[in-house]
Amino acid sequence: MKRSTTLRLCAALLSLAGTASAASAPPAGHITSVGGIFFKARHPKALAAWYCAVLGLPVESWGGAALRYDASGHPPALAWAAFPASTKYFAPSISELMIDYAVGDMDAMLARLRSRGVRILKRDDRDPNGRFA
Repeated sequence: MKRSTTLRLCAALLSLAGTASAASAPPAGHITSVGGIFFKARHPKALAAWYCAVLGLPVESWGGAALRYDASGHPPALAWAAFPASTKYFAPSISELMIDYAVGDMDAMLARLRSRGVRILKRDDRDPNGRFA
């Protein structure tokens, strides 16, 4: 996403919230990126091993992964959005958190997941932002 597009989108969202006009620039010290996604897990080492073996996440010795924004053929930015508590957008999940991962080969990823017993609940190959499952 181009910087000008990002700024217009940010300004439009702020305007909708009643806190800024469409012409305002972001304030000094504004958020420019997401530095990490962190969550609690009952068995973090086992979960990290599953993400590594099944999803191909490059888990490092410290127990996490560093995902770069400059991966060829992948989105140049991470999308961030707050949804109303009543949203059905995450369905069929009832979770309050959703993480989208970019993958190099969707068909290979889905085949790997199915081979590990993961049931694919929903798939969309026609979304203007990419393919999702």
